[in-house]
Order: sequence, then C-alpha cells, then structure tokens
Amino acid sequence: MTRRDPPNLTRRQQEIYEYLLEHLHEFPHPPTLDELCQALGLSSRGSLHKQLQALVEAGLIEPMNNKRRGVRLTPPPAEEIPEDELELPLYGRIAAGRPIEAIAGQETIPVPPPLRTDKPCYVLEVRGDSMIEEGILDGDWVIIEQRDHARNGEIVVALVDGEEATLKRIEQKPGKVILHPANSDMEPMTYRPEQVQIQGVLVGQMRRYH
Repeated sequence: MTRRDPPNLTRRQQEIYEYLLEHLHEFPHPPTLDELCQALGLSSRGSLHKQLQALVEAGLIEPMNNKRRGVRLTPPPAEEIPEDELELPLYGRIAAGRPIEAIAGQETIPVPPPLRTDKPCYVLEVRGDSMIEEGILDGDWVIIEQRDHARNGEIVVALVDGEEATLKRIEQKPGKVILHPANSDMEPMTYRPEQVQIQGVLVGQMRRYH
C-alpha cells in the first residue's frame, strides 16, 4: 500500500497508521479491534477505536460501521498513481475463434487499477466470437495476468504448438488439454499437454462503444 503523508495526525495516530501500512498484510483477514489491540500491545479497546476513528476521518482507513468488520486501509486515489503505472503493454490481437498469432509490440494502453492485479499484466484485443456467451465480444480489450499455469475453468491465453494464441476456458485432464469456447455453435478443441502453453489468465475486460 502506498504511504501517504496525512495532515493533523497525532504522533500516536501516525504510529498506528504506519503499523497498519507495514503489517496489515500479515493478518489472515482484516483484523478486528480486539486483534489489533493485541497486536499493538494495547489494553484499551475504546482508546484504539478513538484513534482509528481519527484515521477514518482523515480518509486513511475505511469506515467501521459494522462491529464485525475488520480494519482496512483505503486505497490511494487514482490520481496518486503515477501516469506511467496506469499503462499496460498492448500485445496485439488474439482470436476468440480459431487461433491467430498474438504479437508483442511497443504500444501501451491505459488500464484502471481495478481491472488488473498487482502482478505483471498485459492487454490483448479480441478478434472473433467464440467467447460471446461469456460476454467477451469482438473488439473488446482483455487484461491478462501473465503466468504459465491456471486452474481448471479459468479463461486463459493458450499458445498452441508454439505458434498461435487463442482465448478459451481451459480444462486440464491426464494426457490432454481441452480449450472450451463460449459459443454453442462451436466445438471444444482438444490437444496433447505438450501442445499447449499457458501465457496468462483473464483478469479484466474493457469495451469501447461507438
């Protein structure tokens, strides 16, 4: 989480905020007031609540309207994110019908942070209609998290025979990989595992309306 320099915090509130920045990810879930008291070595739950309320008013943590809701930091506003970090590489076009080549180029495209992950991502422009029943249409841009593995049922960029890339839902079985279209007029495509290389998993989608 990006550090911000909020005004008008007491030293104690600043210390709590800095602790949250550095350690919140270590909790298995957003911590409750009791869990945070214990982690900070505090005996007064009420005192901590007062300090956290000041952080809420400063816009640094999310409101705790529900007593069971854990403490969460607010994400930094989009304008605080450097412009070049909003851009992702555009790696050409990818087939949502029969496989065609996805070519890496130098072009980039702006992608809002909610449509991507914190891992390396890239963008492909969809060509074809084999994924229309998943709401992925010809001309859409898909945001792909770059990785070489996927869970069954995820929509992946699959490189077939080292030459052609396609966007499909993957099913991996012993001795074969099945790439499923989302178009009832099309049949799944079956390959040997060594024929298919996963190049990423779908995490976001953008569309332009003319």
